[in-house]
Amino acid sequence: MSSLKTVDSIIHARWLIPVEPNDVIYENHALVMQQGKILDILPSAECEQTYQSDDVCQLNTHALIPGLINAHTHAAMNLLKGYADDYQLMHWLEKYIWPAEQKWVSEEFVYDGSSLAFAEMIQSGTTCFADMYFYPEIAAKVAKEIGLRACIGLIVIDFPSAWASSAEEYLDKGLALHDQINEWPLISSMFAPHSTYTVSDAALKKIATLSNELNIPIQTHLHETKLEVEDCLKLHKLRPLQRLENLGLVSSSLIAVHMTEINKDDIKTLANNGVHVVHCPESNLKLASGLCPVAQLQDSNVNVCIGTDGAASNNDLSMIGEMRTTALIGKIVAQSAEALTARTVLEMATINGAKALAIDKLTGSLKIGKAADVVAINLDELANIPVYEPISQLIYTCQNSNVTHVWVNGKILLNNKQLCTINESALKLKAADWQRKISSTIN
Repeated sequence: MSSLKTVDSIIHARWLIPVEPNDVIYENHALVMQQGKILDILPSAECEQTYQSDDVCQLNTHALIPGLINAHTHAAMNLLKGYADDYQLMHWLEKYIWPAEQKWVSEEFVYDGSSLAFAEMIQSGTTCFADMYFYPEIAAKVAKEIGLRACIGLIVIDFPSAWASSAEEYLDKGLALHDQINEWPLISSMFAPHSTYTVSDAALKKIATLSNELNIPIQTHLHETKLEVEDCLKLHKLRPLQRLENLGLVSSSLIAVHMTEINKDDIKTLANNGVHVVHCPESNLKLASGLCPVAQLQDSNVNVCIGTDGAASNNDLSMIGEMRTTALIGKIVAQSAEALTARTVLEMATINGAKALAIDKLTGSLKIGKAADVVAINLDELANIPVYEPISQLIYTCQNSNVTHVWVNGKILLNNKQLCTINESALKLKAADWQRKISSTIN
């Protein structure tokens, strides 16, 4: 009889980058999975003398990292990718996106758009995302079916839509969804008021109260553009962050998305209240919205993570690409090549995102006892060699094609670049059908 302990899965890799601690890279180590969790991390030679499994993955040229966390998306908007490009934010929203959404958004639109988005996320190493969109119950359902970890936004906006007619109805439906998914192991929820310019004081106050009662985060677009700040000052005699502070929303439960137009007082308010910031560099660049001063925020101990925003304004959901952009523009904004190191950016895309979504005890790093949310990235492609420092290669040379395997909660979702829980051919047909329908109505 073998004295080896039988486990669900074992992954052997050339490098294992746990993120916590942030100054460690394990070489020639194995990660052991059991019942969806990380049971052990140990040298491969020792693992072979300790564990056995019918599912052993040998990745001798790969780095294992925690699954990437996309802290801000509008997943279903993947069906509007490339629909309206090269416009300023408000013109883009008012003339193109909002009219298109009024015509097309439905349960079917959200199901198919979310499925397309989640496939792209998996192929680029994302294992968890935070979503803000209509029909959030459909996005939650799709994520559950596919096996992704998600924080689903309970969207609130004063405008009527196909999903709800008023802020009160948005909140009622959101609370019902919160109760429904509360027991789903991979799905959590957050309040998602769209912005300070689309949600009233009354609704925002109610959200603050409910967030405290339910102990769930609040995510909102904030200080995204200079115009947003100027309009708020004209209308309320306050900056948007000040307005939220007066309404009781500024706390460690707040996740502020974008934060490109901020001053020293704003940074002090964020730091003093433990507010989290989601940096969406590529969307901000494409819409010319501004640049978030990430290094300044981090110097003030503000937790900053990374999101892609929606594919209609990015135009992809690749956290691999977003990490590289974050590192490069972060240096220019800070006027220092030493700002936003590769290790810092990897933390932003993993454990920092988990902290913002209040799931850092579950995921965000490769630690014994945490969920087995793991991504394998091949560093043996021509563009990646030679490898002097694997984390630098991850940030500065990797593409989506380097991602070969993805596990969420110990379940494999991408196996040697093949999607395991999504029918890629059927999904392509759905996307083509939507493209034909939406194109027929473009002026």
